[in-house]
Amino acid sequence: MVAEKIKTIQSAPYEKLKFYQNICEIRRLISKITKRLEKTHLRLVSQMRDAARSAKQNIREGYRKDTAGEFSHSIKISAGSLGELEGDIDDCREDELINKEEHAKLKNLFSLTNYQIDRYLDSLYKLDKNGQWKSRFKK
Repeated sequence: MVAEKIKTIQSAPYEKLKFYQNICEIRRLISKITKRLEKTHLRLVSQMRDAARSAKQNIREGYRKDTAGEFSHSIKISAGSLGELEGDIDDCREDELINKEEHAKLKNLFSLTNYQIDRYLDSLYKLDKNGQWKSRFKK
């Protein structure tokens, strides 16, 4: 119970963003899928895991920089990693390394996440333009 309260207190606002939660789910799915490819496609596994990790960690890093501009830049980098990963997933399906269901589930998550990222960036630009971005630190 105490651990739950500490986690609740310590959770960062970006963790509530649906696109961040989707990216976390994508990373988990990629980890699961690539486990079975480790012995036969080592380089592909490494690249896919790196892209999934980068998509998630760039959100975390960008938020810590504490400006709307840095955060939006990091979100764009994250989206680039997702694009790279989506290409790998398409290649995996084409090469029959993943099944149709896995591919469809990931494609839907990529599509939804990209849409959410675009909408969030629109909102973030408006907040910054209107001076409403809330810094975590007093200036």
